[in-house]
Amino acid sequence: MSLKKVAADPSAVDLKKIERKRLGKRILSNWQLYAMLVLPVAYIIIFNYVPMLGAQIAFKRYNATGGIWGSPWVGLANFKRFFSYYNFGLILKNTIVLSVYHLYASFPLSVIFALALNLVRNKFYKRTVQTITYLTHFISTVVLVGMMMQFFNTRIGMFPKIVQFFGGEVHDLFGDPKAFSHLYVWSDVWKNMGWGSIIYLSALSAVDPELHEAAIIDGASRFKRILYIDIPTILPTIVVMLILNMGKIMSIGFEKVYMMQNDLNIRASEIISTYTYKVGLGSDFGVSDFSYGAAISLFNSVINITLLCTVNAVSRRVTETSLW
Repeated sequence: MSLKKVAADPSAVDLKKIERKRLGKRILSNWQLYAMLVLPVAYIIIFNYVPMLGAQIAFKRYNATGGIWGSPWVGLANFKRFFSYYNFGLILKNTIVLSVYHLYASFPLSVIFALALNLVRNKFYKRTVQTITYLTHFISTVVLVGMMMQFFNTRIGMFPKIVQFFGGEVHDLFGDPKAFSHLYVWSDVWKNMGWGSIIYLSALSAVDPELHEAAIIDGASRFKRILYIDIPTILPTIVVMLILNMGKIMSIGFEKVYMMQNDLNIRASEIISTYTYKVGLGSDFGVSDFSYGAAISLFNSVINITLLCTVNAVSRRVTETSLW
């Protein structure tokens, strides 16, 4: 509120004082609840906000003797180095292709699976399917990649034997750059589709059963009921989850990509996160360059936050649903 408005309306100042007193009374009367916030807030500040001070390393030439604060400033030199890297275009393309492919495959399938499961009336069958699809989420990435290597192994794998049985030609899918994105995405869909449907099943539980009963009386098919009752109910949840997923679209999972990566498929599997790991810790380049790795990671984070804010603004205008 401007000073002119406050001067014209002195009651506004009194209203603010009253609101502050009410807030103080609420805090005093519920001090136990507010005391419980101390540790979580302290945790977030210490482990989420304080480390942000280290982002300055992206603009410095880090050396161990000087530390973060004593290292010399180099401006945007680390960013220019990354943008001028001969494989920059390939790494960026791989990251975007893999991320977008993963989003378009996994996100709709979780929604469709939840809608289909919601129509099942046999409780035993429904719970069995839920349990089976939820359990795959708890398979570690290391175990999953190991299972894939065994399944697609050209000598002992089940998949090559099935292909041979039907007269097909067997080749090493893990060494095929064209197959890498498909292996990554669909194995992740298998692992997390059930887990990702939980939030939509929770939202669907809020649908009034009388709406479905009335629609059945009016002769509506299952598809029509999904289209005009279920989807509008969970649409705000879908929009929020889509916004959150867009905010991490450039941060495709590092661990799984790195474990699936080899010299044969590296043209398709080298993404920003794996390249950052290699240059930051020097695992493949011999010398660790923390500043360069931090600059790449900061660039990635800026892209993510820009996408998040853009999609959130578009969603607020189009659907009137947003994170803020």
